[in-house]
Amino acid sequence: MGETFALRPVIRRATADDAGRVAELIATAFAGLNAVRYLVPDRRERHRVMTANLRIFVDHAVEHGEVDLIDDGPAVAVWFSHTSPLPEPKDYDRRLEAATGEWIERFRVLDALFEENHPAQPYHHLAFLAVHPDRQDQGLGSALLRHHHARLAGAPAYLEASDPRNRDLYARHGYEVREPFALPDGTLFWPMWRPAGP
Repeated sequence: MGETFALRPVIRRATADDAGRVAELIATAFAGLNAVRYLVPDRRERHRVMTANLRIFVDHAVEHGEVDLIDDGPAVAVWFSHTSPLPEPKDYDRRLEAATGEWIERFRVLDALFEENHPAQPYHHLAFLAVHPDRQDQGLGSALLRHHHARLAGAPAYLEASDPRNRDLYARHGYEVREPFALPDGTLFWPMWRPAGP
């Protein structure tokens, strides 16, 4: 015997009450990324600053997007639909400055790069897919992707992969790599497009 079978994870829509721990989860999952080291060079401040910055987008997604959370909280996907006009996060400039302090210009550079590389046609944007380091390689990210893809009703999807491992995961789910772009320190992002399906 001894064989174990993974249960299908329960995925639910996150609420405003979940926003703090969702931002914390994403900051924890992204801690080792080169882009995060560029954004906040001070290792001691990095987690606090990233959590505060991510909270802006999680709050916005709870109101204007979709936040899919594995029920006990180890993995999350944050989506925005760009199929109709999407407002900016409320008080974005003030909140960005409060969150990022002396590193605000680095975050503005990233914002500008993302804006320049977003597709012109309508799409669903996977802004963040994060799995807690203790729960990676258990299929949770794939479960979140399949969950949302099933609801796309044939619409295309877009994301920016932040490292080769993530890029390869998304490729397995039908995303095609576009021309990469780089932060000033040379850190690459890979824009990826999942074409509209039947």
